[in-house]
Amino acid sequence: MWYNHSGDSMDYTLVRMERKTVSVEVKNNETIVRAPLRMSRRDVDAFVSRHAAWIERQRERQAQRTHLPVTPLTEEEISALLSRAKEVIPQRAAYYAAQIGVTYNRICIKRLHSRWGSCSEKKNLNFNCLLMLAPAEVVDAVVVHELCHLKQMNHSPAFYREVLRVFPDYHRHDRWLREHGEELLARLP
Repeated sequence: MWYNHSGDSMDYTLVRMERKTVSVEVKNNETIVRAPLRMSRRDVDAFVSRHAAWIERQRERQAQRTHLPVTPLTEEEISALLSRAKEVIPQRAAYYAAQIGVTYNRICIKRLHSRWGSCSEKKNLNFNCLLMLAPAEVVDAVVVHELCHLKQMNHSPAFYREVLRVFPDYHRHDRWLREHGEELLARLP
């Protein structure tokens, strides 16, 4: 269910769905809040208010980036990225899985428009082929992040302790992805 909502200080689109947590995304200068079906509107508004500064920063960053020319990737370039990612990412996952002490079932490399990676409860890992446009350390940071979800399916302090134990420079490379990731995603046709 989609609702457009204008709160006291911020407009957002509310998407109600079967989920346990609430999240916010800013894309194309639109704020989208995904919330559990039973979460009250007041609680959703409070969540948006608590994250207002972050939302505004994301809007400002996107406004600055819209002035940069973006060259869309061709289908041939995307195919080459997919092939390269299918070579690189499984190797990196095997290397770090041994260090973390986890096993996984399947790795899928996809053309994703909004995510860099994900980990399912069935121990399947998904990664975005556009990671091949990022520095190798950024790829490793995403791989370690998703593998650590096999131990902690959340973003708790315990999760980040595990990430940093294996990859101490994680925050620096995660910051690179937050700063440049949208430019990479914008290259998908």
